[in-house]
Amino acid sequence: MNFGKISELYKTLRDAPARSKLRTFFASPGWEKFIMAVIMLNAISLGLETSPTITASIGGVLEPVNQLVLIIFVVEIALRIYAHGTDFWRRPWSLFDFTVVAITILPISGNLSVVRALRILRILRLINIIPSMRRVVTGLLLALPGMGSIMALLALLLYVFAVMATNLYGEAFPEMFGTLGASTFTLFQVMTLEGWAGNVVRPVMVVHPYAWIYFTIFILTTSFAVLNLFIGIIVDAMQSVQDEERKHEHKEEMADLDTILLEVRSLQGDIRRLEARSAKEG
Repeated sequence: MNFGKISELYKTLRDAPARSKLRTFFASPGWEKFIMAVIMLNAISLGLETSPTITASIGGVLEPVNQLVLIIFVVEIALRIYAHGTDFWRRPWSLFDFTVVAITILPISGNLSVVRALRILRILRLINIIPSMRRVVTGLLLALPGMGSIMALLALLLYVFAVMATNLYGEAFPEMFGTLGASTFTLFQVMTLEGWAGNVVRPVMVVHPYAWIYFTIFILTTSFAVLNLFIGIIVDAMQSVQDEERKHEHKEEMADLDTILLEVRSLQGDIRRLEARSAKEG
């Protein structure tokens, strides 16, 4: 661990007001880079643990590294809770960090394989640290309501086409269209365009020459139309996030400008008073 960071953190806790300085400290680019380096170190060590050869040679080093990373995360979360107080629990990304760290330490008494599997979740903290990644996740979350509507529409179309396929092709191709479930799975494969022509459509066309009409309509409706709506909604959500960030930055700039104007006006008042005093003395 960087002992310079420990010294700086100790000075921050020692001086008053500690909470205000801690908030500034945790928001500093230097600390964010340090936490990012710790997360990457943890990711590398967890990846190396999956190799039996590497574990046999340097396994005694990897486990202390993981324990040190966990201690850093726990101490950081505790200090952030102290620094922000109740505001910590009102911030979604702070709750996300707390949840990720909490999940990795909760099942300590359980199955060791489960513990090792859950430790990789710590890497997800990069989402909160990297602004561009955070914007992507925020955009995806904002797009969820619209995506739910599209998924419902897609499920409805799959059901309609699956019933039609079962009635049309179920007798000749029972493995692919013999039941409603089999038809739904086959059509889902066709929708993803994974081997749809050679594995599904062409064999069906041997028995039903005009089946291409059905599958063409299905692909145009689902793959080319409905699925592209997902992209449109996600792009729109990303744009909304960027617009909100620009508005927030503009408000901050305006607030700084107002502060500067107040200081300038105060200086102008002081200058006028000095000029008036000089004129009286003269």
